[in-house]
Amino acid sequence: QVQLVESGGGLVQPGGSLRLSCAASGSIFSIYAMGWYRQAPGKQREVVASITSGDSTNYADSVKGRFTISRDNAKNTVYLQMNSLKPEDTAVYYCNADGLRSWSDITTPHNYWGQGTQVTVSS
Repeated sequence: QVQLVESGGGLVQPGGSLRLSCAASGSIFSIYAMGWYRQAPGKQREVVASITSGDSTNYADSVKGRFTISRDNAKNTVYLQMNSLKPEDTAVYYCNADGLRSWSDITTPHNYWGQGTQVTVSS
């Protein structure tokens, strides 16, 4: 059974920083891409950043220059360093693993989500 467990959310003042972590556990053969999404109250879930197994990254325009995504393939873990946080960054942040292949069936890729972690930016 594959699980994604996020950590690192919390309350921070505008201009502050937070680092989110997401560890994928289970019988994992490989993961193509890992990423972070967020959903604010009353809004649709949106992609924040993603990174492939080859370290190719993409960012939403709203976070470019402020957020940095990184990945430890050996640990199946993805990180999101968030700097210069703004109130509009307040949301539940979800980890995603795309193209995940387990040892029980390496021919079929799957998509998994974490349970979400709250990030609140407020003075």
